[in-house]
Amino acid sequence: MTDTKPTGKDWKHTLTLPETDFPMRGNLPEREPGFLARWQEQGIYRQWQNRQDAESYVLHDGPPYANGEIHIGHALNKVLKDIVVKYQAMRGKRVPFVPGWDCHGLPIETQVSKQLGKAVRDLGDAEFRAECRTYATKYVELQGDAFKRLGIFGDWKHPYLTMDFAYEAETLRRLADLVEKGYVFRRRKPVAWSIENQTALAEAELEYHDKEDISVYVLFALETPKNLPKSMGWKKGDVHLMIWTTTPWTLPANLAVSVGPDEVYGLYRFKSAGVEKLAIVGESLAQKVLADGGATDIVELGTCKGSALVGLIYRHPFVERSGKVAIAGYVTMEDGTGLVHTAPGHGADDYETGLQEGLDVYCPVKDDGRYDDTVPEWLRGQSVWQANGVIVERLLADGLLFRQTKFRHSYPHDWRSKKPIIFRATYQWFIGMAEGNLRDNAMAAIATTNWAPSWGRNRIEGMVKNRPDWCISRQRRWGVPIAVPFCQACGEAHLDADVMRRVADRFEQKGADAWFDDDVHSFLAPDTACSACGGKVFERSRDILDVWFDSGISWAAVCQRRDELSAPVDLYLEGSDQHRGWFQSSLLLSVALTGQAPYKSVLTHGFVVDGQGHKMSKSSGNVVDPAKIVKQYGAEILRAWIASEQFENDLRISDQIIKGVVESYRRIRNTFRFFASNLADFNPARDQVPLEEMEPIDRWMLGRLTDYEREAIAAYDRFEFHTIFQKTIRFCATDLSALYLDVAKDRLYCGVKNGPRRRSAQTVIYQAADALSKLLAPILSFTAEEIWHYIPGRPTESVFLATIDKPLAFELSDSETRVWEQLLDIREAVLKALETARAAKQIGHSLEARVLLAGKGNIGSLLAAKKDFLPDWLIVSQIELADWEDERLQDTDIADFKLFIADAHGHKCGRCWQIQPEVGNLAEPDLCLRCYDVVTAMEAA
Repeated sequence: MTDTKPTGKDWKHTLTLPETDFPMRGNLPEREPGFLARWQEQGIYRQWQNRQDAESYVLHDGPPYANGEIHIGHALNKVLKDIVVKYQAMRGKRVPFVPGWDCHGLPIETQVSKQLGKAVRDLGDAEFRAECRTYATKYVELQGDAFKRLGIFGDWKHPYLTMDFAYEAETLRRLADLVEKGYVFRRRKPVAWSIENQTALAEAELEYHDKEDISVYVLFALETPKNLPKSMGWKKGDVHLMIWTTTPWTLPANLAVSVGPDEVYGLYRFKSAGVEKLAIVGESLAQKVLADGGATDIVELGTCKGSALVGLIYRHPFVERSGKVAIAGYVTMEDGTGLVHTAPGHGADDYETGLQEGLDVYCPVKDDGRYDDTVPEWLRGQSVWQANGVIVERLLADGLLFRQTKFRHSYPHDWRSKKPIIFRATYQWFIGMAEGNLRDNAMAAIATTNWAPSWGRNRIEGMVKNRPDWCISRQRRWGVPIAVPFCQACGEAHLDADVMRRVADRFEQKGADAWFDDDVHSFLAPDTACSACGGKVFERSRDILDVWFDSGISWAAVCQRRDELSAPVDLYLEGSDQHRGWFQSSLLLSVALTGQAPYKSVLTHGFVVDGQGHKMSKSSGNVVDPAKIVKQYGAEILRAWIASEQFENDLRISDQIIKGVVESYRRIRNTFRFFASNLADFNPARDQVPLEEMEPIDRWMLGRLTDYEREAIAAYDRFEFHTIFQKTIRFCATDLSALYLDVAKDRLYCGVKNGPRRRSAQTVIYQAADALSKLLAPILSFTAEEIWHYIPGRPTESVFLATIDKPLAFELSDSETRVWEQLLDIREAVLKALETARAAKQIGHSLEARVLLAGKGNIGSLLAAKKDFLPDWLIVSQIELADWEDERLQDTDIADFKLFIADAHGHKCGRCWQIQPEVGNLAEPDLCLRCYDVVTAMEAA
C-alpha cells in the first residue's frame, strides 16, 4: 500500500462541500415556542378550515376534567388525536378539531372543597357553584396552554365546555327529548352508592380493588316445617334454611330467601358444636358446606326441587318479621348453599326478585352509610362496615351462625375517593335499557361501527349486553339540574318535557343556575296541577345529571350545533376505560335519540405505565410529568415517544426509554441535516433530473423511497403510528445514511458541481426531503417544519399547508429489483471482509483497499456489467475481476462468489482521497484523473 500525502495545493476550495445553517442540535425546548408563534401568525388551522369544497373529516374530542394540570395520559391522548388531525388535513381534507372540557360534577366539587377548606361550609349553593365555575375556568386555560405547547392544532379560541350556557341548555333539551320518548323514569332502586361522597354512581365511576370481607353461613328458622314436602323426610324438630352471604350488613334488610326452581335441595341432620341441627342446603353443595363448617354425624333425610319450597315462611334471625321462600332464575349451585339471602333494597338481582314477589324495596341504610331507626336498637346509628362484626357476634350468641370465614375478593370502589361502595335503594332517575329496545338497538349500532383494535367491539358489547338501567341522577350541587318540579303536598314528580324545554331556554341566557335561582313556578304553565293530588304548589328537584350524560351528549350539543362539525363523526379516540364511559354514554344517548351511533370509528389506546410496567401513582413515586419532559427535551421528544409505542397496549415510559427516543430522533435529525446541507445549490425547477436519465443507483433509491411512502401512508390509514416511526428510523439509518448517502457523498462532494451525476443524486435527496418532511409532520411537527424551510422551491409557507400526495407511480422492474438484491448481498459480503481487514490493521479507511472479485454464472455476468460502478458502491478505490481459480480468493456466504482484500495501487488523491495509480503522473500531481478533469473544467470556466 502506498500512502503518499498530497504535497501541493489545498484542494478543499474545489470541493462542493455541505453547506447549511440547519443546526445539528435541535435545542427543542428553546426553539419550539418560535414555531408555535409562527403557526399562530400564519393561521394554519384557519387556512385548513377555509377549504370549503374539501371533504370533511371530524375527530370529536372527548372532554377531560378541568380539575388539575395535565398528566402524561392527557398528553398521550391529545398527541394521538393531533397526529390523526394533521395527517387528514395534509391529505387535503377540511379537518375541524374542537377541543373540549368536562366542567361539572364531583371532580370539580372535590377540588373546590379542598381549596376552600372549612370556608366551604359557609357558602350557599349559588356561591359554591360560582366557585366551581371559576375553578374550572382556571384549569381550562392552564390545560389548554399545556396542550398548545405540545404543538396540538385546534380551535383553541372556541373550545366546547360542558358548563357553557348553550351546552347546558342543549343537554337539558336532549333530556326532554328522552322524557318525551319514554326512556326516563324515577324509581326506588338499588344503585351503587358512595358513602364518602353521598351520591349515586354510574358503572363507569366504579373501579375494582381487592377487599377483605366476612363470609357467613346463617340459619333462618322455618315457621312451618310441617309444610315441607314429604320427600324431604321431616318428622319433627326445628328446621332452618341455611343461607350464605358476603355482606352481613345487608341482613337487616332481608325479606326473602331465593331458590332455583329446578335445583335439588336436601334436608340434613347434623351436629354443630355438639348441638343437633336440621337444615336445608343445596344437595350438590351440602357435604362440602357442612364438613367445612365442622359438622359431624351428617345424615341426609330427603330431597326435593326448589320449586317445592316456594312459599315456606321463615323467621328473620334478629328482626321481628317473617320472610318467604321465592324463586329466582339466577340461583345456581356454583358456590354458597344454593339458598340466596334476598334484600330487594341492596342488590339488582334481589330487586328484580322483590318486584316479582311484590316485596318492599326496603333499605334501612342512610346516605352516610349508617342504619336508620327501623332496625333493631342495637344496630341503630352504626355504620354498615362496623355492623358486619356486630351482626356476626349477635348471630353467634343466638346459635344461628353456622360458620364464618374471612376472604379477599374484588370489590367495587368509588374511583374518586378510592373507598368501597355499597348498593342501596334510593329514589333515582333512570334511562331504561329495555325502553324502546335501547339495548338491542345499541348492540346493532356497535356492530356497524369500526373498532380499532377489533377487541374493542367485544369489550363494549359485553358491557352493554349486561348493563343495568342507567342511573342518571346525582346528589351534588355543581352540574346540569334534572329540571323536574315535585308536588309540595304529596311529593309526586311532575315529569314534563315542555317544562324542561322552558327551563333550557332560560339556561341560554342565565345558565343552569336559573333552575336554582328562579321561582320554580315561572317554568310552569298557568294552572299546572299535580296529577296525583291536584296540588298547585311545587318545589324544585335538587338532583343533577350524571356527568357521563353531560359529556355523552356532546355529539348533539357540539357536533350537531356547530357549522363546521357534523354527526355522526368520523372518529372517537380515547383510552380503553371509555368503553364503559364516554364511548358507551355517547352511544346510548345517540341511539335513543337518533337511532344510530354517534361515531363511524372508535380508536382505543392503553394507559401509560412506568418502565417496569407498573401503574403510575404519586404514592409509588413513579409519576412522569409531561411538562418536565417538555422542559428538558422538548415537546418533539414527547411526541416521538408517543408515536414510537404501539399505543393499543399500555405504554411504558422512563428516563431510559426517553433517552432511547432521543437517540432515534437524532438519527432522523442528522438525516434531515444532510438533506439541507446538500441542497443549498439545488433549484428543483432547473436542476431536477428526469427519472429516465437518472443514474441506476438513484433510480433504485427512488424506488426505495416510493416504497417507504406507500407503507407510511398505509400505516397512517390504519392508525399504526409506531410502524411509521420505526420504518422512518430504519429508512434513515439503513437505506439512507448507512448506504445511499454514504455512496453518494463522492459524487456530491467531488463530482462536477452542475454535472448530471451530481444533480441526479440531488434530485433523489430533494424528493426524500420533501416526502419525509411531509410524512413526518403529523408526528415530528416542529422538526418537519424546520427542515421544510431548507427545502429549495418549497410550494407552501408551511409544511402543514402542503399535501401528502400519492407516491410516484414508479416501480423498478423485476429484473432491476433482482440486480439490486444481488448487489446488496455482494456489498454486505465485501463490507464484512473490509471490516476483517481493518481489524487486522491491513487497511484503515476502505479507500485504501483494492478488492478482487470473482463470480460464476449470473454473479459473474453482474460483476462484469457493473465493474465501473462497483468502486462507488463498495466505497473502495479499485475493483479487479479475478479468475475463479485465483488462490487468493476467499469463499463468502454467497454461492458462486469469492473475494480478496488487497492494498490499492498508487497514491492518495489530495482531493477525493481515493488511491489511484495515475496520482503523481498528471500535470497536477496531487490529483487522480477524475479530479484533474473536474478541476481543469472549473478553472476553464
